Amino acid sequence: MTARPEDDIEDSAAPLIEHLRELRQRLIWCVVAFVACMALCFTVATPIFNFLTAPLCEALAQRGQDCDLIFIKPQEGFFVAVQVSLLGGFILSFPILATQMWRFVAPGLYRSEKGAFLPFLIASPFMFFLGAAFAFYVVTPLAYDFFLGFQQFGVAGEPELDEFGAPLSVVFQGSAQEYLNLTIKFIVAFGLCFQLPVLLTLMGKAGLVSAVGLRGMRKYAVVGILLVAALVTPPDVITQVILFTVVYGLYEISIQLVRRIEAKREAELGKDGLTEE
Repeated sequence: MTARPEDDIEDSAAPLIEHLRELRQRLIWCVVAFVACMALCFTVATPIFNFLTAPLCEALAQRGQDCDLIFIKPQEGFFVAVQVSLLGGFILSFPILATQMWRFVAPGLYRSEKGAFLPFLIASPFMFFLGAAFAFYVVTPLAYDFFLGFQQFGVAGEPELDEFGAPLSVVFQGSAQEYLNLTIKFIVAFGLCFQLPVLLTLMGKAGLVSAVGLRGMRKYAVVGILLVAALVTPPDVITQVILFTVVYGLYEISIQLVRRIEAKREAELGKDGLTEE
């Protein structure tokens, strides 16, 4: 039996030691690119942080409050700048990191495998950024509006007064680092959850899952998605319902994508006079 020309592995296959050397070189380029992008973002950490605080500032402005975050530790300002730089550095350097990974893996793949794998490599970062944007522009404004609704503004004449006779107030005075931690948690959680269609479609392409099997697992998927929503989001019902609704919708979309892959595979086998087992 002769191998098809399009399935021939490239002639660049190298001994193990050559692969290790190439891997080291690729990793060095990845580290250099990440550090350079992180250093660049560190120089503009303040504008980036101001951009990330937009959902909170808008929610406070609607209540007539100033958007004043505070540092409660001497070193907090530095670590906030580092966190912002890490996030920005990863986003800026991701195209370089993905390119280096692809250039290392591609020579070991059949040409037909490259054609199947490359679309998923492109779709994965796109879906992550789509999920991150959804979290930042839709979820975080709703979440912070919900959280800030628990403030208590003292009103003269109310029975609860402090020792000086002034009305008591419980208002938001947020830590910059705590706010950044929560915002990044939102962004990363939704970005990762938006990888579900990519993962399930890739597994369907490899024959590891089927549309019928995914439909049969719906009730378990609902329970699993509810658990994920409870673990990766703050304890407020609004955010958890949004995450559950979005992820379950992506699960249903994944079923349709896997079904289309199976239909295409059956059509190709039918042309060759074969049937899928």
